[in-house]
Amino acid sequence: MSEAPAALLPPLDCDLLVIGSGAAGLASAVTAAWHGLQVIVVEKDSTFGGASAWSGGWMWVPGNPLARRAGINEDPQQPRTYLKHELGHRYDPARIDAFLDNGPQMVAFFEQHTALQFVDGNGIPDIHGQLPGAGIEGHQVIAAPYDARAIGPLLARLRRTMRETSFLGMPIMAGADLGAFLSMTRSFKSLLHVAKRFTRHLRDLALHGRAMHLVNGVALIGRLAKSAQDLGVHLLESSPARSLLRDEQGVHGALVDTPQGRREIRARRGVVLAAGGFANDPARRQALFPRAPGVDEHLALPPPSCSGDGIRLAEAAGAVLATDLASPVAWAPVSRVRHADGSVGHFPHIIDRAKPGLIGVLANGKRFVNEADGYYDYTAAMVEKVPAGEEVASWLICDHRFQRRYGLGYARPFPLPVGPLVRSGYLRRADSIQALASQCGIDPQALGATVQQFNQHARHGQDPEFGRGSTPYNRKQGDALHPGPNPCVAPIEQGPFYAVKVLPGSFGTFAGLKTNAQAQVLDQAGAAIPGLYAVGTDMASVMGGFYPSGGINLGPAMTFGYIAGRHAAGVDAYEVPLASVAVPDPC
Repeated sequence: MSEAPAALLPPLDCDLLVIGSGAAGLASAVTAAWHGLQVIVVEKDSTFGGASAWSGGWMWVPGNPLARRAGINEDPQQPRTYLKHELGHRYDPARIDAFLDNGPQMVAFFEQHTALQFVDGNGIPDIHGQLPGAGIEGHQVIAAPYDARAIGPLLARLRRTMRETSFLGMPIMAGADLGAFLSMTRSFKSLLHVAKRFTRHLRDLALHGRAMHLVNGVALIGRLAKSAQDLGVHLLESSPARSLLRDEQGVHGALVDTPQGRREIRARRGVVLAAGGFANDPARRQALFPRAPGVDEHLALPPPSCSGDGIRLAEAAGAVLATDLASPVAWAPVSRVRHADGSVGHFPHIIDRAKPGLIGVLANGKRFVNEADGYYDYTAAMVEKVPAGEEVASWLICDHRFQRRYGLGYARPFPLPVGPLVRSGYLRRADSIQALASQCGIDPQALGATVQQFNQHARHGQDPEFGRGSTPYNRKQGDALHPGPNPCVAPIEQGPFYAVKVLPGSFGTFAGLKTNAQAQVLDQAGAAIPGLYAVGTDMASVMGGFYPSGGINLGPAMTFGYIAGRHAAGVDAYEVPLASVAVPDPC
């Protein structure tokens, strides 16, 4: 005999319900609340922040105000030209225009009216510099570092930085901060910076038990959450949405399991789905990803809670999942880390591949890609070029000098020891290239020949096979202090030699719900479902499944979150609000 359904708690009423608390969801909530709406955010996990909190935090926003203040006045058609060549027939003019036109407005809005402030990434080039329209500056922004003391008690409810990409819980900001850590043995200025950062972190650990200097994704989430709290947004964690409330007029809320019990949350202006895509939904991955990766064959970087909830909710309301993208997934090369406490983590190889003195090879011992190209490109090439029937994997190979200077994946550079990671099996180490190959299951003779051929040209800073160091993006990711002619190329010749196994992983999914330029979810007929929005990775990628530049996940996530919040509030999409409004009462 089945159990009777639990009695519902009294309903909650608001104007807008946001399901998910990553950057896209919080951007929607903050925008709508600033425009006078009563907003509730529900989060499935026990902490707020989603995958955004574990990200590098970069946002691709061409024409942003920080670039203009720096004197970078780009023709608005330039990024469109780049995207037209990058996306080809998957270029969606209406959604691209919505993104590029509203992106600068989004940055200006948050700068002027919220706790979210930015730092520019004006020196970061687009990935595919060979294409017409590719930018070499002015396209990137990141949340400014944030003192966690400003957040108050809300801090305990926010996701902490990813364990694998921090040091003793201390997040390191991409850019000059990271550069200082990598060059501290070669620069007194860098050493002094690192000493100050680490001393401050130790003090924070002693006083607060956690990092208080927030950077990257945790700074973005901290600033957005503080802004939401200041505007009276009601934040509910540990509250998964079970179904949408809808009738013939559209969607008007959701049934939510709160810690106190199940209740209806009724939303007069509708629902924003921002639940983080389906990176951790094995069944959906099996159906859509190439090579049908199993649970252990795809190392997804988003938290386990990013498991397709928003997409399933929308499909039950008649929405359509867009799968005709160049790729259903935002690929990233990832290594599996087994910690001493028995837990398993994932490390994204974003920085090390472009540094001079490293190559990536398949089990046949041969290189297969320009390692200094984007993380998406590296992983896509790995998936494509591993023969059918073989495990999709590659190995990053370097020598002792490289590992001590730059680190290799989770194995940190000098002065941190490598012994524990060799003993755990994360790192393979040998006195010769052939012996290293045997440890890894790589063809020893082929790897020896590959390294010999690579070294022959690398001594002159050249890579005729793949052109490593040939684009502005390559060179930016390399080592500006490298004494050779190419910041991305150096020989591999000083033993012992090291290797780490890299598997396909992802920052999230590109396949998502079909939406229009206002972030409204579309039905089978292509009509907007009234009261239903999708943003972030619940929305099909505006980039058509391509990865033209760093920050193309968070830039559109923030921008379409902003668009959805304004549309729900009935505000014209291109009007930039300058006057403050009264802060609404909490829902």
